[in-house]
Amino acid sequence: MKILIINFNLKNLGVDDFKAQAHIDAMDFRSVEGLISKYFIGDENDNVYGGVYIFKDEESLEKYKKGPIFEFLSTNEFFDNFTTKEHVVIDGPSIIAGAKTETIS
Repeated sequence: MKILIINFNLKNLGVDDFKAQAHIDAMDFRSVEGLISKYFIGDENDNVYGGVYIFKDEESLEKYKKGPIFEFLSTNEFFDNFTTKEHVVIDGPSIIAGAKTETIS
């Protein structure tokens, strides 16, 4: 399993407007192949927003990064300082901690 974390700052876009658009765009993520879960994240005090994505494998993650949603996010005029970070899930302790075993290879 692979985890992708995206962060950005809002630029010339209010928090309420961002959240309203996120509600509209949320359905688009249901069709992303290999995406197990996506969490919208935000910190209004530091103006940091983004998402945590859980993919079933590296192939699904790479396909997403080459797709239209990622392209839109990474080039959005209202998102400044766009960054990504990828992680691998460590299976053993994750299972002990209660991770859903059907999502862990």
